[in-house]
Amino acid sequence: MRLDKFLADTGWGSRKEVKKLLKQGVITVNDLVKKDGKTQVDENSDRVAYAGEILHYQKYFYYMLHKPQGVISATEDKYDETVLDLLSDEDFREDLFPVGRLDKDTEGLLVLTNDGQLAHRLLSPKKHVDKEYFARISGVVTEEDIQMFKEGFALKNGETVKSSQLFIDSIDDSEKLSEIRLVIQEGKFHQVKRMFEAVDKKVVYLKRLRMGALYLDEALALGEYRPLTENELILLETRVCLKR
Repeated sequence: MRLDKFLADTGWGSRKEVKKLLKQGVITVNDLVKKDGKTQVDENSDRVAYAGEILHYQKYFYYMLHKPQGVISATEDKYDETVLDLLSDEDFREDLFPVGRLDKDTEGLLVLTNDGQLAHRLLSPKKHVDKEYFARISGVVTEEDIQMFKEGFALKNGETVKSSQLFIDSIDDSEKLSEIRLVIQEGKFHQVKRMFEAVDKKVVYLKRLRMGALYLDEALALGEYRPLTENELILLETRVCLKR
């Protein structure tokens, strides 16, 4: 690949910024100073260095984020803090983006990456990737609700949702509150909230627990993130959930 692409992919800036860096004569390839961005390098065998420090090529980056409330799933915003604002200066890259969206007031698992093909595979309706949520519901969730969710139904605006799995974890009859888990394979706007509105109930707390077979690492505090492990990358590609 071209040297300027190598440097851009390893986080040294845009092609324009990399060009300025090369002019400074601080980039070497196999111990020889290179100033031409068109220089061809082998990312697997050539030794590319900045001021003597070896640069290790990495094209794609993957992070697991425990998204907190009040942060939006976007790359930039004029008014609100975004999920990319939670990254350190060291980890921030302009090409990172969230895979899918969580509402501003929703917590939980969010994957950040610059791998567009992976994001497409996870988000494509044809792939039927599970998304599991935990929610607290104002109202008593019933067996009739479970059956309705299983069959699929129409939302209040007439839009239909496909079959989903609804599980009741607990019910507080005195407070009329339910704790549930819901597994869906779609990603419609405010879908979970609208599904419960359709059965005259309200979501008061929502958290995504997993995507495919990848579970949120509960050791991550709200707002914390870490790189995905190699095994977790494999799990992310697994559509069927593995038992914990």
